[in-house]
Amino acid sequence: MRKSAALLALLLVLTAAGASPAAVIPAAKAPCDLVVVAGSALPMDASFTVRGETAVAIRDGEILALGTPAEIDAAYLPKERLVRAGGVLLPGFVNAHTHAAMNLLRGISNDQPLMEWLTKYIFPAEGKNVSPAFVRAGTDLACLEMIRGGTTTFADMYYFESDVAASVDKAGLRAILGETWIDFPVPGHANLEETRTVTRAFLERWKGHPRITAAISPHAPYTCSRETLQAARSLADEFGAPLLTHLSETQDEQKQILEKYGKSPTAWLDEVGFLGPRLSVAHGVWLTPEDMKLLVERKVSLSHNPESNMKLGSGIAPIAAARKAGVVVGLGTDGSASNNDLDMLDAMDFAGKLAKVGALDPTVLTAPEVLRMATIDGAKALGLDRLVGSLEPGKRADLIVLDLDNVHTQPVFDLPSTVVYASRAGDVSLTVVDGKVLWDGARVRTLDEAKVLAAAKEWRVKIQKSLEESGKKK
Repeated sequence: MRKSAALLALLLVLTAAGASPAAVIPAAKAPCDLVVVAGSALPMDASFTVRGETAVAIRDGEILALGTPAEIDAAYLPKERLVRAGGVLLPGFVNAHTHAAMNLLRGISNDQPLMEWLTKYIFPAEGKNVSPAFVRAGTDLACLEMIRGGTTTFADMYYFESDVAASVDKAGLRAILGETWIDFPVPGHANLEETRTVTRAFLERWKGHPRITAAISPHAPYTCSRETLQAARSLADEFGAPLLTHLSETQDEQKQILEKYGKSPTAWLDEVGFLGPRLSVAHGVWLTPEDMKLLVERKVSLSHNPESNMKLGSGIAPIAAARKAGVVVGLGTDGSASNNDLDMLDAMDFAGKLAKVGALDPTVLTAPEVLRMATIDGAKALGLDRLVGSLEPGKRADLIVLDLDNVHTQPVFDLPSTVVYASRAGDVSLTVVDGKVLWDGARVRTLDEAKVLAAAKEWRVKIQKSLEESGKKK
């Protein structure tokens, strides 16, 4: 009451002196959940704005406003205010292609060509170990790595994807999760009919979730028949679900499909009616100009996975040419069994440099273009750009801050190039998804790191034992 009386007295005095009541009474601040302040920002908007000191206000998981700290502080009253004075504010990274649970197979086989790596090592190890418990432990480990490394959205292809979704939901990330279809028995389903049944239940279970989108993922043209691909497309059409697949990853694949069907993998997928606007394909290392034209016409997006392609000796994907042709290109890490990490900053660094050496032209695929691939173009590739990929009012609050006050990032002359070529996953000091702080620079708030790491070590022992027993039987 005393404060009210004092304010009324002040108002009467100032009004009598000629001041208007509106000029005297401070405007009420709008409540919000979180304000993040950073020393600079790359919102990844259409004009590629580079901002100085920036604050963002968030309520109910939505970005309310971006402005200077003074502007945001004058307009909003947050429940939590986080300051990262030496950091750059960015939209969270979009990892456009992963196999998250394969984090438990990190380094299980190295220095092998793709087909040998798959058939002699990966498929046998998966057949003996992949289960709901395996994918939950592997996905927990992957989510922990991605949260700490600034990835807020990812696309996944694997088995027991409903269990993957449960782990992702617990971790708080956003994801497109694809149940894998393949023309031989795999963990969880032994034939096409079982695969349909499992996938339909998965699509029903997660329909309408705010952060998780259930998808369908035929493995590749060389592992899926016409019947399988058309059945996958039919079910995806029924649910309006995304489709994910591997395409033209190796030169051997190109030759194999050409010998079998008389056309490129892309042309064959088009012949069977599989291409379409809800499809995102991974790799595209051996795409031809005609293939790229088809992808553009059918509005199919592409995920570039430079580190996996390098490690498996698959080749250098013609990403600059694909972008020039009009293909929407996102950036991915692939699974940790073939990369061997989920570090999107590493992926950006390699993507830019590999494109330059592949074209023998240092001007192709600039740092801003690579950043777009890792954020807004990755979101477009997955059909999520209306929600995420840039920091704009009305979009979901998926954002990160990179600490630039490090010996390997200073001095900063050019902000985009510093992020792409100098920053590392360990520089991420804040990760927010849907307005919720997942990583505050000290701990991941949604996962028990010690338990996740302990489970991963237990699985290493189980996997190693299964491989040794398999070797003895042979």
